[in-house]
Amino acid sequence: MAHINLSDNIIAISTPSGQGAIGIIRLAGPNCISIVDKFFYGQNLTKVEGNTVHYGKLKNEDGKILDECLATIFRAPRSYTKEDIVELSCHGSSFILKQVIQLFLRQNVRLAQPGEFTMRAFLNGQLDLAQAEGVADLIAAETATQHNIAMHQMRGGFSEIIKQLRSQLIEFASLIELENDFGEEDVEFADRNKLISLVNNILKVIQELKQSFTYGNAIKKGVPVAIVGRPNVGKSTLLNALLNEDKAIISAIPGTTRDIIEDAIQIEGILFRFVDTAGIRETKDEIESLGIKKSLEQIEKAHIVIYVTEIRENHKEIVEEFLSLNLNADQKSIIILNKIDAFHACHSYDVEEATSTLLNRKPVIALSAKDGKHLDNLRKTIVALVQNQSTNAEQVIVTNLRHYDALEKSQASLEQVLQSIQNNISSDFIAMDIRHALHHLGEISGEVSTDDLLENIFSNFCIGK
Repeated sequence: MAHINLSDNIIAISTPSGQGAIGIIRLAGPNCISIVDKFFYGQNLTKVEGNTVHYGKLKNEDGKILDECLATIFRAPRSYTKEDIVELSCHGSSFILKQVIQLFLRQNVRLAQPGEFTMRAFLNGQLDLAQAEGVADLIAAETATQHNIAMHQMRGGFSEIIKQLRSQLIEFASLIELENDFGEEDVEFADRNKLISLVNNILKVIQELKQSFTYGNAIKKGVPVAIVGRPNVGKSTLLNALLNEDKAIISAIPGTTRDIIEDAIQIEGILFRFVDTAGIRETKDEIESLGIKKSLEQIEKAHIVIYVTEIRENHKEIVEEFLSLNLNADQKSIIILNKIDAFHACHSYDVEEATSTLLNRKPVIALSAKDGKHLDNLRKTIVALVQNQSTNAEQVIVTNLRHYDALEKSQASLEQVLQSIQNNISSDFIAMDIRHALHHLGEISGEVSTDDLLENIFSNFCIGK
């Protein structure tokens, strides 16, 4: 995959498979315009300007009309790959598209590999590696939030930060290397105090980027939300109400939900993956015990935990039940006081306030999953818990595990630089650690890359992109 030949002319269908009104076939390469022109009857495509669209008929070698289509011409370097590109907008018949592809395969054009158009854009300097991955995320985006994050990455927001960090480090690295060139002479070109200040500032930025990964990864894959609680408190009813469908079986018999029930919905442009878990209680039933074990596993994985219990006057008991879950410090949680439709005490809102106070102002919502009362409060609270982790739309959010791993390795190298300075270690070792940090930061943008890395990234693209 990584050993692609940029002198090849390549072709692929760029629209999804299946029947549609239009099917787009994309060709790229040094001779693609002249190759298409041999079979395109309309304008002489070799003489038209770039970024223009032309109507004509496509005929095969025997002069048989394959289709009437539009040819869009992009001339290098003003194209997605910085090469000449032709996009043929044909009728969406799979038979027509197949015939057109086969026609050009007979003209020394080969099928593009997965992601090869974007790979060429990267190799030709149109995109860096992080931006290319943003393209893949943009294609896969299912929500407005996923779209915004991917668009910001594709436009180079993340790459610009990495570029600035590397630029600052390179300046000091060159001074350290200069010290090494003087060998045994006791000279210092790199001010150690300035280097310490620089490294601390870079570490602060890296830490902020790393901290955004929990949020970014959840947004990319869908925020996992576990609905937990004791049996028969209304967990399944709540899931059905949120999904607006009868996804989970509802029964008055405790222990009805014995397996994990999961579904995804969008709320205000954010994808949430809700999981209804088996009721947590002591039981001798082997099947129910397995379900409870799975429930505890889902709690560990959840980004947000919705703890459901029946509303009652004894709010201290509610608090004790919730605390027994022993949630991780970084997990968000909401306490639901369900079945207010059947709660007739005049102090119901006092229970809500008292429970929240005892839990250090954690969100506590009294509602009725059965009739939907105050369900909108829950939806707004869920969204707020996620949105509070992102300060603004232009903030760089790390969504890629590869980027997180590279940031972590860069951080380790820079922390070693500080340790070496503190211990008066030779500048040779300081230079080595700075080079390691530069290497790992360069892996993010592609300034440092290997064939295996590129193949792993671009093989996950669709063929026509």
